[in-house]
Amino acid sequence: MFILSELEDTVKIVPNDFKKDDINAVTDVLNEKYANKVVQEVGLCICVHDILHMSEGFILYGDGCSYIKVTFRLVVFRPFIGEVMVGKIKSSSPAGVVVTLGFFDDILIPGAALQPGSKFDPAEQVWVWNYEGEKMFMDIEEPIRVRVLREQFTDTTPTSHPPAKAAGRRPSAADASDDLAANSTKIPPYSITVKY
Repeated sequence: MFILSELEDTVKIVPNDFKKDDINAVTDVLNEKYANKVVQEVGLCICVHDILHMSEGFILYGDGCSYIKVTFRLVVFRPFIGEVMVGKIKSSSPAGVVVTLGFFDDILIPGAALQPGSKFDPAEQVWVWNYEGEKMFMDIEEPIRVRVLREQFTDTTPTSHPPAKAAGRRPSAADASDDLAANSTKIPPYSITVKY
């Protein structure tokens, strides 16, 4: 479920952090940049595990910040295909059941991957498994074991800037937030499909 991934990056240390130990300053910057973020084809980054190598810091003219090239390992959440996980049911819809692990909510059990005989009950808004004449409800917050079928990474970076609303007028923050709300889709950058 959790793996160590080796990455390389150039870290900017601001002059206020020069008083810190180099390792602590670099670790703080890396944790701020990567913790709780999805890196494409790597997974959901949790925290820095260790620093493997650091170059000497160099300072750009007129900047005052120290730039250090760092090789480091991150603790990453990325379950392997076939792994069994224990989570809780977060929500249900006709499309399937959403499972949460507490720190990660983008786990979907499609309706077709549920037990044979499962049907969605629109009145209760839950899935019901008919097993030997018994109705077993998949209630919210109920613990559930699931097996990973596949994972999907989606690039959610913006592709272009929206044009200004009126010629000769600078776009305002309100225009930008309206455009963002109108064009945003709720596609997670990393999602896992599982079966029950």
